[in-house]
Amino acid sequence: MMAEDKMKLENQICFSLYATTREMTKLYRPLLADLNITYPQYLVLLALWETSPLSVKELGERLYLDSGTLTPMLKRMEKENLIERYRSKEDERRVLVGLTEEGRKAEEKAACIPDLLLDNIDMNEEEILNLKHTLNRMLEGARQKGEHQ
Repeated sequence: MMAEDKMKLENQICFSLYATTREMTKLYRPLLADLNITYPQYLVLLALWETSPLSVKELGERLYLDSGTLTPMLKRMEKENLIERYRSKEDERRVLVGLTEEGRKAEEKAACIPDLLLDNIDMNEEEILNLKHTLNRMLEGARQKGEHQ
């Protein structure tokens, strides 16, 4: 790539990632509307459907969210009766986040979302798996680089 082409917006990988993320999030909106949740709340539920309870710290690490972003979202989700927050019996300083009955029921309603989303993407399963692998490598590389700065 020529030096002057490196500075074009359409050649910036960060812009491609940013624009794709925005468009993918838009695709999720109507799918999540039935659950009355936002995309970040969906991510919280996905993490908790895998493992519940998690500490607020563990949840933040899994989702790459700081407590300033995560805490208000958890408060809203608690108000909607999707999750509950409580202090650990072993360590009172740790706040745990678990699913309520309503939060567990939401998993059944959300089970079709991954397939519905994939129906909107013009990629086959192999392409999607390759992309996911590449993005995970980028994420790991960026995370390691960030830890050393």
